[in-house]
Amino acid sequence: MKKILFFTLLAGVIVSCKKTGGLEDKTTGLTEEAIFTDSVQTTNFLNRIYVDAGYSFGPSRFAGAGGSGNTELATDNAEGNNNLAVWGNAYAQGTISPSNVINAAYFGTDKDFWNTPYKNIRRVNLLLEKIGGAPFHESTKKRMRAEARFLRAFYYQHMVIAFGGVPLIGDKVFGINDIINIPRGTYEECVAYMVSELDAAAADLANVTYKDIDFGRVTRGACLALKSRVLLYAASPLFNGGGISKSTLVGYPTFSASRWQQAADAAEALINTNLYSLNVDNTTRPGNGFYQVFLKRVNSEYIFQYNRPAQKEFEAYYLPPTRTGASIIKPTQSLVESFPMMDGKTITESSTYNPNDPYVNRDPRLTYSIIYNGLSYINNSSVKTPVYTYMSAGSTIANTTADAYTPSGQFTGYFGRKMCDENISNGLAATTERAWPLIRYAEILLNYAEAINEAGQPEKAVEKLVMLRNRAGILPGSDNRYGIKVGVTQDELRKIIQNERRIELAFEDHRWNDIRRWKIASTVLKGFNSIDIITRTGTNTFVHTISRAPRPLNFRDAMYLLPIPLSEIQKMPMMEQNPEY
Repeated sequence: MKKILFFTLLAGVIVSCKKTGGLEDKTTGLTEEAIFTDSVQTTNFLNRIYVDAGYSFGPSRFAGAGGSGNTELATDNAEGNNNLAVWGNAYAQGTISPSNVINAAYFGTDKDFWNTPYKNIRRVNLLLEKIGGAPFHESTKKRMRAEARFLRAFYYQHMVIAFGGVPLIGDKVFGINDIINIPRGTYEECVAYMVSELDAAAADLANVTYKDIDFGRVTRGACLALKSRVLLYAASPLFNGGGISKSTLVGYPTFSASRWQQAADAAEALINTNLYSLNVDNTTRPGNGFYQVFLKRVNSEYIFQYNRPAQKEFEAYYLPPTRTGASIIKPTQSLVESFPMMDGKTITESSTYNPNDPYVNRDPRLTYSIIYNGLSYINNSSVKTPVYTYMSAGSTIANTTADAYTPSGQFTGYFGRKMCDENISNGLAATTERAWPLIRYAEILLNYAEAINEAGQPEKAVEKLVMLRNRAGILPGSDNRYGIKVGVTQDELRKIIQNERRIELAFEDHRWNDIRRWKIASTVLKGFNSIDIITRTGTNTFVHTISRAPRPLNFRDAMYLLPIPLSEIQKMPMMEQNPEY
């Protein structure tokens, strides 16, 4: 009898499974017969495929010796500790190469860009091969197959946005002694495969209703939502005929405007189901619905989420030292500046912006996403007191001299608070319930807005932006356009949409993908990120000096895609490396 051995698809390295994300692998060491002839164990096996679904999102993805964080550190949204042993810093500084792109020192053993997806793709294939003999009703088997096929597409999607085309193995299950030598699928083949799988899974899940115990499983809506993301990425400049190479492995060789319309249609198909809606509450306070959505496992906005046990993980990773937080992600000045004013206009357009008091009259999402100088926040004694980020006595910075801005200090003038419960500090015993929003409805509205604008219908895009800005607590204005001018052009709206996506989805595992697919990484990851040096000159008087972060940014065009790991190139002669590596 065969024991279940999980190994990296193309590497053949045996790995063990571990508990994570509130699910536990209860099938380790069992034989295939023991698992797939038992309904409980078969369900456990499928559950294990869900376990890694949040591998890219989690705040501790980069959990090697150098620190922690996730891909937000590889963007213009955040600074970290500047340690090159942290993957996000290594990427931003241009030291990623085929030999270290999936180094275990960056990710541990279960959150890298290549091995983790393929481990789970193999799990899916094994489940599909064996579930026919499992003791379930045929309707249950149909549902479980559909869940698995979505998850397989989900893992492929993470790989394709990072590498371009990757080897497609269909339903094949490789044995431990198999010699594997598979070429990469073209980008077009990978997109077509994911879309086909998601369409099939969506059809099989069309009439499925889950019991409460199954909350969080894949739904038809999740399939439609992931299809929307896949097609939006495919229509984007990096892949739609304008990439770093004309190779079919890394994109479509020629541009087609129809891809934008296909992406818009996919997003609209989900919108028209009326299954989801934004979480809106502007009565309690402006933008409270945006704040609350991240503290509810069950809400109208989450389409595919990673349910977490009661905890305070974001409070532990993001909050400042005075709240016993590790502050691993420190927002940049450019991110702060990207939030508009309450009238929906940018800080350069609005007459209400005061550079000497820059946080007043801002988009409420700023306060719910970032801790800035003077913001009142719960402390370790359960009392709300100001968090000070200025450079003098009373500051939350451990080193209150200018040395805080040297590489050893890595301070930006801000701390992260997106997805944090404002009533909990990491020094308190209290916890909160939450789920990680792997796909939420706000993303789908933004997907549609971007795609339909590029398809030449900007006013349809404005409709979706108005929904998001209303939920954010921005004022409608006399024209009810929430700061978006009448007659806005496609080019003007493109910048607005990209900025709206940046602030609405900040710290949700989108920015790194977005700056690459839009081909703006070469602009935003050059030089240095911006920071705010704040000096206290009186009791409540502060001088803001915009400066540069100590971490140098060194983006090269090759970095729009990651290199295929050298270990895979060496094992398989048919595997081609990405351009310029």
